[in-house]
Amino acid sequence: MRKLAVVMVGVFGLLFLAGCGDDASESQADRASSPTISGPAPAGAPGFREGAPSKEGPAQSDSANRKEVITGSVDITADDPIGAAATVTEQVRAMDGRIDSRTEQPGTDDRTPRAVLSVRVPADKTDAFITGLGGIGTVTEVSTNRDDVTMQWEDLDARIRALQASVDRLRALIAGATNTADLIAAEEALSSRQGELDSLTAQKRSLDDQVALSTLTITLTADDKKAPGDPDNFWDGIVAGWNSLVDWLRDAVVFAGKAVPWLGFLAVIGGVLWLVLRTVLRRRRPTAPVAPAVITPAAETTSPTAGHKKEATDADRTGDDQTEQP
Repeated sequence: MRKLAVVMVGVFGLLFLAGCGDDASESQADRASSPTISGPAPAGAPGFREGAPSKEGPAQSDSANRKEVITGSVDITADDPIGAAATVTEQVRAMDGRIDSRTEQPGTDDRTPRAVLSVRVPADKTDAFITGLGGIGTVTEVSTNRDDVTMQWEDLDARIRALQASVDRLRALIAGATNTADLIAAEEALSSRQGELDSLTAQKRSLDDQVALSTLTITLTADDKKAPGDPDNFWDGIVAGWNSLVDWLRDAVVFAGKAVPWLGFLAVIGGVLWLVLRTVLRRRRPTAPVAPAVITPAAETTSPTAGHKKEATDADRTGDDQTEQP
């Protein structure tokens, strides 16, 4: 029995060794028949396995995080611009918007009615709001502009978060300061950082408001083809002409009344200037020279002085003649 057991153990050991040798030979044969691949295996895309459907959906677009500021203008022609402006105001308030400014110009005989509104409506409802304006009147022009401010918004947000963290650290330093010098330095730094943080927060708040609400300028005017007060027939033309004549005469009388004080003022100024000019010219006028007297021969004969001179001359001549005779 002992010999039989030893024989059985030997047989089982030989069978076990034979099976291991067959497996090793088969593995070597398989490696020899398969192609050799050198280098690292290519990395597959995350979440993707060959031959199996992907469990992850497509990447989300960045349009959800995009920040835009929408501005524009709409021109509308309506029969009653003032009433149409009231209707636009109701539509804006129904969309949870607001009116920033409103200007109305009632119509007269010489001027057509007109209204201008600056409205703020939610950005996601801008297109629907503009489409709804077609029921108020005839939309003649629409202009919209979309400015991408994503980078500006993200920059402000990052700077605010960094400053907020710095402010929190400075407050912790102030709370644990052990001497006066450290406390003063920390408080000065905190004051500077807090002021910058408040400024950036206000800028971001304003930018958020511009992104959330679009700004539209709506201009409502009447039809230019038929202004209010234009005549439609011959009699209306006569009445309009008479009214225009009366208006012109009234304006002329008013103008003359305004001109009378100015005419009196100009007359006084002109009189003063004339007197001054006349005085200056009179002082500068030269005196006329006196002409010398001209003695005529007749005046010499009749003059008694001239007679005495003539007799003296004759006496001298007679004396000379007597002296010359022996």
